[in-house]
Amino acid sequence: MTHTAPGQALAAFAASLRFEDIPAPVVRRAEDLMLDWLGSVLAGKDARPVETIARFFESMGPADGESEVLIHRRRSSPLVAAVANAAASHFAEQDDVHNGSVFHPAAVVFPPALAVAQALGRSGAELLAAVVAGYEVGIRVGEFLGRSHYRIFHTTGTAGTLAAAAATGHLLRLTPAQMNHAFGSAGTQSAGLWEFLRDAADSKQLHTAHAAGAGLTAAWLAADGFTGARRILEGVQGMAAGMSSDADPARLTDGLGTRWTLAETSFKFHASCRHTHPAADALQQVLRSERLAAQDVKQVTALVHQGAIDVLGPVTDPQTVHQGKFSMGTVLGLIAVHGHAGLTEFDAHYRDAAVTAFRDKVSMQLDPEVDAAYPARWIGKVVVETVDGRRLEGRVDEPKGDPGNTLSRAEIEDKALRLAAYRGGADEAQMRCAIAAVWSLADAPRAPVFFAGSAR
Repeated sequence: MTHTAPGQALAAFAASLRFEDIPAPVVRRAEDLMLDWLGSVLAGKDARPVETIARFFESMGPADGESEVLIHRRRSSPLVAAVANAAASHFAEQDDVHNGSVFHPAAVVFPPALAVAQALGRSGAELLAAVVAGYEVGIRVGEFLGRSHYRIFHTTGTAGTLAAAAATGHLLRLTPAQMNHAFGSAGTQSAGLWEFLRDAADSKQLHTAHAAGAGLTAAWLAADGFTGARRILEGVQGMAAGMSSDADPARLTDGLGTRWTLAETSFKFHASCRHTHPAADALQQVLRSERLAAQDVKQVTALVHQGAIDVLGPVTDPQTVHQGKFSMGTVLGLIAVHGHAGLTEFDAHYRDAAVTAFRDKVSMQLDPEVDAAYPARWIGKVVVETVDGRRLEGRVDEPKGDPGNTLSRAEIEDKALRLAAYRGGADEAQMRCAIAAVWSLADAPRAPVFFAGSAR
């Protein structure tokens, strides 16, 4: 009897998954995540890095097609639409995150899945099944690559190529062998390094754009007989060998078909890097319970996991709004001064004197309990020293948006409407139609076209 490698087993699962195999609560969660993603895409409209990427790919692709570029109200090829939408998905820092893999699935799964489903005329149920396949693959690859990988590599860019390949390959109806070849071609293109944060560079949007496009390409090539490495994940010269020192192949098939990792995915409440959210929630708790204002605070220590220090530590004096979203002090300053760290607060106030003054009161400290729990749990702990000499502690075991502290459908709708309105991506009437389409997706004979056909 031959042994099936974990990566091959994961590919077979992605190829063979049927909509009927997916529990109804997981399908409902996939719909929730789709609406949450749709808002994030629209919030990326007119952002300079997003528009640069979209402009380039649109210039290289057809002027018409079946796949929708959501931020431009036009259609093109699946590749152009997937790349443009993926770039837009990750700009506002409001897209979802899976804690255990430290991976943002929506930004790299929904763009290729929607574009391909529109182009091929697949049903809503087929689109949802492809999305679930993409989430299950990407999250497991992220967990497999481990904490050492995330210290250097942006997992959404690396694991994201395989997630995109899985979603696309499912819609292309690849065989298990073809899906494994798609994984090989996707994995050899996996990329994304954190160094960009030090320079406030635009690379984060390129990471998601590339992952979506590379995964889509890998799947389409596999459908045409193109071969890829059969053990791209755990092979002696594969991804783990080159990108991780703590890879665990068992994570690739952990509970496959019974543990639905998509249902473990969190929504983002604050418009900032997820590593800031636990401390932000804990600080809000202290400020509210003690009725403190920003000027009442002398010092804040955020007790964090090592991943937060690795990602947020380099950002000491943010020069752009986007870089500010990776500054613990800036996020906590917005919370303290304005009560929220949302899109409008960042745009209007991230460099305000009151916010920067509070930012300089904030420090991060590695906490053994928080670090041991991470990444399965993201505990928020802060110590607040007041001007009048008190020492106050705040603690949040599940940040707002986590599965145990999740958003209701009404809250998801409200968030999507706010994100769509942020840069005029869609008006309320258009979004209400889009919301209805998402909630009825499982019964739709064809994947919806949300906005294309309207004037930009």
